[in-house]
Order: sequence, then structure tokens, then C-alpha cells
Amino acid sequence: QVQLVESGGGLVQTGGSLRLSCAASRSIFSINAMGWYRQAPGKQRELVADITSGGRTNYADSVKGRFTISRDNAKNTVYLQMNSLKLEDTAVYYCRAEELRAYWGQGTQVTVSS
Repeated sequence: QVQLVESGGGLVQTGGSLRLSCAASRSIFSINAMGWYRQAPGKQRELVADITSGGRTNYADSVKGRFTISRDNAKNTVYLQMNSLKLEDTAVYYCRAEELRAYWGQGTQVTVSS
């Protein structure tokens, strides 16, 4: 079992940047995949980006070239660097860990304003 705690959300203007962090309660070294998802009001939760234990990354088309996911196994933390933020990036962002089953964090709000 693993607990995930997200942080780093907030209010930012369009074009700005934020870095989200997802701290795990134990080592993430062996966790197959960790990712960031988001859910905007009235919409389904969607994949933003994920990263495997081997470091392979995958991004939603809408964030390619703007967002970067990374993991620091020594700190048991996964990051999401978000640059050139757009209004449509406004959502609650969730961290997910996949290891036999999926584990979710409680989410962190990101609001992009004009």
C-alpha cells in the first residue's frame, strides 16, 4: 500500500508556470508507473502524463511540449512541471501510482486565470 500527497497547486495567470509534487509514503523504486491525471468541472478525469519505473514518459497531446513529468526515487516523489499554462489547464490534478492496483492522492487545485 502507498499513500500519495500532492502539493504545488494554486492560482496562476495564463502563460505562467507551476510545479506539482507527489510525495509517496514509501519507496517508489519498484512502482511500475506513476502519473498525473486531472479533472475539470463537468468533465471526466483524464491522463496528463505518466512515467514508468524505467523512466519512459507519456503525455496527453494537449500538454506535449509544455508539461514535463519526472520522478526522484531517492525522494519518493514525482513532479509535474507545467509551463505556458492555459485557461483549459484549470482542473484538480491527481497523482496516481500503479502497483497491482491503482492508488490515488487527494488532488490539488490548479486554476489558470486570464
